Amino acid sequence: MSDLLDIRDLCVEFETRKGIVRAVEKIDISLKKGETLGIVGESGSGKSVTSYAAMRILDRAGRITSGSIVYSGIDLATAGEAEMRDLRGREMSMIFQNPRAALNPIRQIGRQIEDVLIQHVQATRAEARRRAIAALEQVRIANPEERYNAYPFQLSGGMCQRVVIALALACRPQLLIADEPTTGLDVTTQKAIMDLIVDLTREHGMSTILITHDLGLAAAYCDRVTVMEKGRVVECASSQDIFGSPQHAYTRKLMRATPRPGALLQDLLPEDSPPQSPANAQSTAARSDTPLLRIEGLIKEYPRMSAGGWLEKLRGSNPADEKPFRAVDDVSFDVGRGETVGLVGESGCGKSTTSMMIMRLLDPTQGRILFDGTDLALFPAKEFARNPLRRRIQMVFQDPTESLNPRYTAMRAIADPILQAADRPRRDAVRARCEELAGLVGLPLNLLDRLPHQLSGGQKARVGIARALALNPDLVVLDEPTAALDVSVQAVVLNLLQSLKERLGMSYLFVSHDLHVVRLLCDRVIVMRSGRIVEQGKCEDVLERPASAYTRELIDAIPKRPV
Repeated sequence: MSDLLDIRDLCVEFETRKGIVRAVEKIDISLKKGETLGIVGESGSGKSVTSYAAMRILDRAGRITSGSIVYSGIDLATAGEAEMRDLRGREMSMIFQNPRAALNPIRQIGRQIEDVLIQHVQATRAEARRRAIAALEQVRIANPEERYNAYPFQLSGGMCQRVVIALALACRPQLLIADEPTTGLDVTTQKAIMDLIVDLTREHGMSTILITHDLGLAAAYCDRVTVMEKGRVVECASSQDIFGSPQHAYTRKLMRATPRPGALLQDLLPEDSPPQSPANAQSTAARSDTPLLRIEGLIKEYPRMSAGGWLEKLRGSNPADEKPFRAVDDVSFDVGRGETVGLVGESGCGKSTTSMMIMRLLDPTQGRILFDGTDLALFPAKEFARNPLRRRIQMVFQDPTESLNPRYTAMRAIADPILQAADRPRRDAVRARCEELAGLVGLPLNLLDRLPHQLSGGQKARVGIARALALNPDLVVLDEPTAALDVSVQAVVLNLLQSLKERLGMSYLFVSHDLHVVRLLCDRVIVMRSGRIVEQGKCEDVLERPASAYTRELIDAIPKRPV
């Protein structure tokens, strides 16, 4: 089987204010026709830079300094921009990590697919609409004729990812590069997306490069795997050999840090890590029979209008048949003192809406939110920020970029709750506390003076965790706090969260789609679907002996982890 892509001795450098940084150094990677190659490694390993170099979409600061990138006999490293514009989309396409950022927010999705088809002369204007609708149908989007006119903000994250796949495959390219295509998606959507990519690429006889930090995905979907560390390739072999008998110490480190059945939190850490204090969350939670948080009959409704609903509103009409959409429907559960409770379910199940109401960022339609005996639902969300109880409840948000003020340095972001809570705190004390928190979450001190756009996704996530811990809260709502982190960093953060919880007596509500992580960190788990709780109980009972068919479906969707 001949090589479709052959990368040899590739070096890529970036010009920064502090000098030249070599992001990729003399790497060799090959991809055969019809093959799926996984590239795995942590942030900064060079895996995404390699793909951007192959597509010739490096930003202005980056440049290929040496080496060749031969695609189907063409050296992309030296090809002209006109030739690359013709190749991109027609011969080679890319699925980006953030689907919303990859789509034009003010253009209908059908029109965006048409643009690609027309640009590469794959369809005339007369037939572009039909081809665009067919592309949406191919990626299993229901009612493609209606969705053709939708804008990205009207679609879920999983739906946007399907649209990006439709864009990438519209011209039936020979090479597809998928850069973290399932990050942030729930397990069933993740499986559906990956199965879709595999089915479509096999149907079209395409070759695929899957860039991921999820070793489970690489093990399940890739023929061969290349492992990268600090800009270099350290190991490359078949999936079976890589995960069956890894040869390089770094590969073994990644595998050890990957959550898996039968592992304990401390098992994820490197072998040379200092001994961890044994987890004892259940005994901590048993110190008091009165829960720290009690949710009773929580309901959240939103008005639901038809396509012409806004016009009917202007006319003063109020159609009786338009019942409110119930996002959260009669939800009740407890979180004990010192306990960690997991909240799981697919996108749209209501888990994030529930956590936002607990944080008093949304007002419930009905129900009680009893925190240490006080009903927080009695306080309007817009006024709760000034309530003394606010400092006792903190949150780590899923999207670290959106949750940070782009004008604040990392130091200022971590310090924000301290400055809000204290009256003229001493600057040296605030800095000392920020440095302490940075050390706890593994954020290098030299990054504290950087703005969010100067930090990686994982670094921004650590800033968000440090900020949430700044006031030593009693309850922390963790909304996918490790989704953007590398597995080794995730292992450190999970152990850190467990250690801090036991030391400070905090409670966690842990919202996640990674059931392996939930099993490791949580005492109990709550499974939600369509706004309702379908099952809850001890982690080992629910995840090992699920009573609900839906819970079993979630468990079955988890990619098999390397052992």
